[in-house]
Amino acid sequence: CPVVLAPKNSSVAMPPPADIVKVAIEWPGAFPKLMEIDQKKPLSSIIKEVCDGWSLANHDQFALQHADSSNFYITEKNRNEIKNGAILRLTTSPAQNAQQLHERIQSSSMDAKLEALKDLANYSRDITFAQEFINLDGISLLTQMVESGTERYQKLQKIMKPCFGDMLSFTLTAFVELMDHGIVSWDTFSVAFIKKIASYVNKFASDISILQRSLAILESMVLNSHDLYQKVAQEITIGQLIPHLQGTDQEIQTYTIAVINALFLKAPDDKRQEMANILAQKQLRSIILTHVIRAQRAINNEMAHQLYVLQVLTFNLLEDRMMTKMDPQDQAQRDIIFELRRIAFDAESEPNNSSGSIEKRKSMYTRDYKKLGFINHVNPAMDFTQTPPGMLALDNMLYFAKHHQDAYIRIVLENSSREDKHECPFGRSSIELTKMLCEILKVGELRKLTC
Repeated sequence: CPVVLAPKNSSVAMPPPADIVKVAIEWPGAFPKLMEIDQKKPLSSIIKEVCDGWSLANHDQFALQHADSSNFYITEKNRNEIKNGAILRLTTSPAQNAQQLHERIQSSSMDAKLEALKDLANYSRDITFAQEFINLDGISLLTQMVESGTERYQKLQKIMKPCFGDMLSFTLTAFVELMDHGIVSWDTFSVAFIKKIASYVNKFASDISILQRSLAILESMVLNSHDLYQKVAQEITIGQLIPHLQGTDQEIQTYTIAVINALFLKAPDDKRQEMANILAQKQLRSIILTHVIRAQRAINNEMAHQLYVLQVLTFNLLEDRMMTKMDPQDQAQRDIIFELRRIAFDAESEPNNSSGSIEKRKSMYTRDYKKLGFINHVNPAMDFTQTPPGMLALDNMLYFAKHHQDAYIRIVLENSSREDKHECPFGRSSIELTKMLCEILKVGELRKLTC
C-alpha cells in the first residue's frame, strides 16, 4: 500500500498526556464543570482551582469525592484511581463533615438525629472520613448512645417504635463500618456495651437489620479479642443463636453460623468438646440440613464458607483420638473390646463367663475375636496401635455396636460364617473405613480462608 504523508502545515491529533484525566465536577445548584485534572499537581491546588471557578473561599474546607454510590473521598493515596469521564463532586472536607455529623447525631430533634445517623452510616464506609470521625472520639459517642439508648428512649419505643428501630439500626451500622477499618482496638469496649449488643440478638430478633449488625459485632468481638471472647461467651448461648438458623433470611443464618464458628474457634481446647456436645444436643446438624442446605434457595458463597469452617472445626475434634494409640496395658481401653465381644456373643455364651478354666476362656475369647474380625486374635488391642486411625476406630465400633445393636450382631454373625475368601471382617473393615473417612474429611487439617 502507498504511504500517505500528512501535509507539513496540517496538525495530527496527539493522545492526551497520561497524567491528564478529563472529568466532570458537580456542585449543588450549579452546572457541572468539565475540566482536566493534572495528576502531577498537588490535590490541594486542584481543589483551589475548582473553588475559584465557583468563587468559593476557604478552599481548604473543601474536598473532592466520587459522585457514585460510594461517595468516597479522593485523597493523594487513591487519586490515581480516577478514570477519564469520571463524575466527581465538590463537597465539604472529611474533617468538616465529621465535625458536623458529630454535632448533628447529638441533636435533641429526633428527626434531625435520625437523618444524621443515616448519613453517618453511609459516610463511615470511607476510611478517610472514618479516621476524622474517630479522631473526634466518635466511637465512644456511638457506644454511649447504644448503652443508654434503650433506657433513654423507653417511652419513645411505644409511640415511635419504627423511628427508634431505625435509629438503632443506623447507629450499629455506623459502628460496624467504622470498626471494620481496623483503626480502633476491640479491647476498649465495656461489659455494658457487650451486654446491650448481646441482648439485641433476642430483643430485636424480628428486626433483620439490628439482628444482623448485632451478630456481626459479636463475631468481630470474639475473633479480635481474647478478653471479649470470654465476656461474649458469658452473655450469649448456643440456645439463643439456634432459633436464628430456623428463619428464612440466609444473611441472618450466615452471621449466626459465623458467631458459632467464632465461639468454637476461640474456645479453650477443653471447652470445644463440651461446646460440640451442646451443638449435638440442640440438633444443630438437623437444623442446618432442614433450614439451610435443603431450603428452596441457592447457598451463597459466604454461607458455603461458614459451613465449611464449621465442618473443619467439628471434624478436627476427632484428631486427638485419631492420633492416640491404644495402650494394651490400659484396662479401661481393653474393657471396650470386651464390651464389643459381649454385645455380639452374649446370647450364645455361657451363663457364667467366669466358669471353666483360664485356658478354656482364653480359647473362647480368641475364637470370638477372630469372628469379630480382628487381625490379632489373641490380643486385639494391637490392632489399634496404628495412627491414624488409632482409638477413633474403636470409638466408632463401640458406638455402632451400642446404637445399632441388631445390625452389628447381624454383620458379625454373617461374616463369621462365611468362607475366608468372601469375608468382610467387622474389625479390620471398621479400622480401614475410619482411616479412609479421616482422609476424605481431612481430619486434622487446618482450615483455609477461601474454601
